[in-house]
Amino acid sequence: MRIVSAIILFGMVCTGHAQSADRPKLVVGIVVDQMRQEYLYRYYDKFGDGGFKRLMGEGFMLTNAHYNYVPTYTGPGHASVYTGTTPAYHGIIGNNWYDKNLKKVVYCANDEARTPVGSETLAEGKVSPHRILTTTITDEVKLATQKRGKVIAIADKDRGAALPGGHMADAAYWYDEKTGRMISSSYYMSKLPAWMEKFNALKLPDKYLDGVWNTLLPLEKYTESGSDNSPYESRYRGETKNAFPYDLKTLRKSNNNYELLPYTPFSDDYLTEAAFAALDGEKLGADEWTDFLCLSYSAPDKIGHQVGPNSVELQDVYLRLDKNIADLLKKLDQAAGSGNYIVFLTSDHGVADVPQFLTDNKVPAGYVNANNLNAKFGALFAQYFQGKKVIEAVSEEQIYLDHELFAGEPKSGGVELMVSLEVISNFLVQQDGIAHAFTRNVIRQGDYNEGGIKGMVIRGYHEKRSGDIITVLEPGWLEQGRVTGTTHGSPYSYDTHVPVIFYGKGIKAGTSSAYHPITDIAPTLSVLLRIKFPSGCTGNPIREITDR
Repeated sequence: MRIVSAIILFGMVCTGHAQSADRPKLVVGIVVDQMRQEYLYRYYDKFGDGGFKRLMGEGFMLTNAHYNYVPTYTGPGHASVYTGTTPAYHGIIGNNWYDKNLKKVVYCANDEARTPVGSETLAEGKVSPHRILTTTITDEVKLATQKRGKVIAIADKDRGAALPGGHMADAAYWYDEKTGRMISSSYYMSKLPAWMEKFNALKLPDKYLDGVWNTLLPLEKYTESGSDNSPYESRYRGETKNAFPYDLKTLRKSNNNYELLPYTPFSDDYLTEAAFAALDGEKLGADEWTDFLCLSYSAPDKIGHQVGPNSVELQDVYLRLDKNIADLLKKLDQAAGSGNYIVFLTSDHGVADVPQFLTDNKVPAGYVNANNLNAKFGALFAQYFQGKKVIEAVSEEQIYLDHELFAGEPKSGGVELMVSLEVISNFLVQQDGIAHAFTRNVIRQGDYNEGGIKGMVIRGYHEKRSGDIITVLEPGWLEQGRVTGTTHGSPYSYDTHVPVIFYGKGIKAGTSSAYHPITDIAPTLSVLLRIKFPSGCTGNPIREITDR
């Protein structure tokens, strides 16, 4: 019996060691801000062999991956990718939202208890992930390795670093538009490490912004895009045209100096160089403990908002980002060793076409006129609410009612909360461009797994943070602004359909057109890393990857 027991024990030890050895040395998560899945197809022939094509050809790609909630914004997107759940559980319901207790709008990554590290710009570094209510896959890596595995997050936007890095990250860094440096927060450290100070000393933003942004290829090669001089594009401040070339040295004088960099493709070059510095400085992937590097490229978003998805500028950004991805994969081959790391690539949301472009081409679209809507609201309040200000705040298509006004029902002059919700929601759906207005009662009575747009609203609704009425616009419609440029945030496929590619150790090449929500990324990583799922995870492992 002792011999049998010893053999069994030896087998268990060997199996455990094999499982440990089978884990990758490094995981790199790449989130491309505002990337549609279709960009991979549209620009494919212009990509080189070592970037997107390498990931698509040698990795496993989902061709039907979607965000399964609304709103589709940067903060919720990054949080959902890394937590494996939706705003209903992780609590990041927008980039900003109205805090019902503080009676003010709060930012998803702001933390007034923190101070900046690496910058004297006090407002830029008050950052932490404290508003995420669940663990992230990066937290789970720290827990599984007894904090021996490192987690480093690097991004252009602070929320693109703090949220993916999770609560236990060793460090998160982001670009400070005031100083042209990578900075951090006292949540992570008291001073920047030597390798980051050395990186900042290179002053790469000055190098990039003293040049000219011209097309990577001859202009006539950009056949996948519209006219370079398009009436649907916004101009840079100080620019007299919206066409190549762009003299950045001149433009930076009209755009508060370093604030211009994120609106150029060289922001992605800068982020890639920062990733190289982190790989070397932190020696990521150099030992037996799995490390995690989170990267978020935001130039496609900053530029995409200005010029839309049909522009030459956006295509040029992606052709240059393709080179960044190729260089990054080469660096990972050296740092961790080919076959010793996993990369996943996705996006935090897609983007809408410019509504004016659509209407000019006889496609249903439009703009909700906020001024007209406010005027009609005034008439509604006078008729039903005796002039009472029942709306306390409006934040990112959510309406918050003044609950103190209803606290004394029915002594509040006959104004009841339930009636008010119905009156306002019925009024909203009668307005041009508004498709739905879901009251909190309807949302609370729904099922988390419900289908359709209502289900997406439910999964994006957090009981303590969300408003009393959630509005959804018609497809192709945006809130009135300028008729150039575009945005995102809707439950429609142009905003939800994003790339998901896994590449590297243990990943066999292939594709799947089966539907997968974005929340499946984190549990898939959990299975591949043999660690537990994030605490609020509602997604499932992608079996086409994990069971092969």
